[in-house]
Amino acid sequence: MTIILFGAVGTLISFSIISLGAIQLFKKLDIGFLEIGDYLAIGAIFSATDSVCTLQVLNQDETPLLYSLVFGEGVVNDATSVVLFNAIQRFDLSHFTSDIALQFAGNFLSLFFASTLLGVFIGLLSAYIMRKLYFGRHSTDREVALMIVMAYLSYIMAEMFYLSGILTVFFCGIVMSHYTWHNVTESSRVTTKHTFATLSFVSEIFIFLYVGIDAWDIEKWRVVSDSPGTSVGVSSILLGLVLVGRAAFVFPLSFLSNLTKKSESDKIGFKQQIIIWWAGLMRGAVSVALAYNQFTMSGHTQLRGNAIMITSTITIVLFSTMVFGLMTKPLISFLLPPKPYSSMMSSSEPSSPKSFSVPLLANGHDLEIEGAGHSTPAPTNLRMFLTTPSHTIHHYWRKFDNAYMRPVFGGRGFVPHIAASLTERDAPQLQ
Repeated sequence: MTIILFGAVGTLISFSIISLGAIQLFKKLDIGFLEIGDYLAIGAIFSATDSVCTLQVLNQDETPLLYSLVFGEGVVNDATSVVLFNAIQRFDLSHFTSDIALQFAGNFLSLFFASTLLGVFIGLLSAYIMRKLYFGRHSTDREVALMIVMAYLSYIMAEMFYLSGILTVFFCGIVMSHYTWHNVTESSRVTTKHTFATLSFVSEIFIFLYVGIDAWDIEKWRVVSDSPGTSVGVSSILLGLVLVGRAAFVFPLSFLSNLTKKSESDKIGFKQQIIIWWAGLMRGAVSVALAYNQFTMSGHTQLRGNAIMITSTITIVLFSTMVFGLMTKPLISFLLPPKPYSSMMSSSEPSSPKSFSVPLLANGHDLEIEGAGHSTPAPTNLRMFLTTPSHTIHHYWRKFDNAYMRPVFGGRGFVPHIAASLTERDAPQLQ
C-alpha cells in the first residue's frame, strides 16, 4: 500500500507542483509559446524518476523495507508518469474546463486500471498454461521460451489496446514471479533468472548510450545557442521544482503511512525518508523519451521553445545522474552505516534461484520445504520481513491466495519439486 501511495499518489502530487510551477515561472522567461498541454506534459516528464543508482547501493537483506519502497515506487512512478503523459496527449487542453478535467481524470484512471488488469490476466494465463497444459512442461527450453513470450505478449497487447505497456509488464511480472515461476523446473528458474538479468543489463547499457548520444544533438543546441542564459534558467527552475515536488509528497506521505503502522520496525524513519527523497531526484531515459515525444516531430524541431525544453531535459538528466548519482553512496553510507553482522550474513548467502525468487506475496510456511533432502538456509531479514504474519491487507490476501488462487495457478508449495528437466536427468544414464 505504501508503494502505491508513493508511486501513484506521490507522482500526481509531484506532477501538479511541477506543472503549476512551470506555468508561473516560465512566464518570466522568453522561451517561446507553450500551450497548457505542454506545461502538463512537462509535469509528467519530470515526474518520472530513475532510482537505479540508489538500488545499486542499497543492501536488499539489510534494509528490506527501504529497498522494497525504492524499487516498487520507482517502477510504479514511471508507469504512472507514462499513463499521465498518454492521457494528456489524448485531449485538446487548449480550452481547459471542468468537464475536460473530469474526462482527463477518468481517462487516466481507466488507463491505469485497465493496464493493471491486463498485466494480471496475462500473468495468470501464463501460470495456468505452465501448470495445467502439458506442452512445454519439464522442458527447460520450452519453459523459458514460454515465460519470455508471455511476458512480451503483455506488452504487445497493452500497445495494441493503447494502454500503458510498462504498467502492464510490471504487474504481469509480479504475478509471474508469484505463480508461474514456481510451476517450472529448477533449471528453468536458473536459466530464466540469468536470461532476464542479462537482458536487463544490456538494455540499461543501451539506454545510457541513447541518453549520451542525445546529449550531442547538435540541432537542438544550435537553436538555443543564442540564449544560453535562458536555457540555464529553465534547467535551474525545473531542477528546483523537481526537488520541491519530490519533498512535497515523500515526507507527508511517509508521516501518513507511519500512522497506520503499529510496529516501529515497519515505520519509515526520517533517515530512510531522506534516502527515498534522494532516490527520486535522478531523471533518466523515460524523461528524455517523453520530452522528444512531446517537443519534436520525428526527432526534429526548429521551434526555439521546444529546443529549449529538449536541451533542458538532457541537462537535468545528465546533471542529476552524474552529481546526485555520485553522491548517493556516500549519503547512504552516512545515513545508514553498514552493519558488520548483516554484511557477513548477506555476503555468505550466494545469489541463487532460492534467494532470488523470494515471492513478493510469500507465505509463512513456504520456506519450510523445497523438496526432500534440500537444506534450507537461515532466513535473511528480507525473508523474515516478507513472511511475518500480520493482520493487514497482506494477511487476508494470503488466506485468499492459499484457499482459491494457488490451487489453480500453482505457486511455492503447490507444485512438486523438480530439480531439472527429463532430458537433463536422463542424460547421464544415456551416456
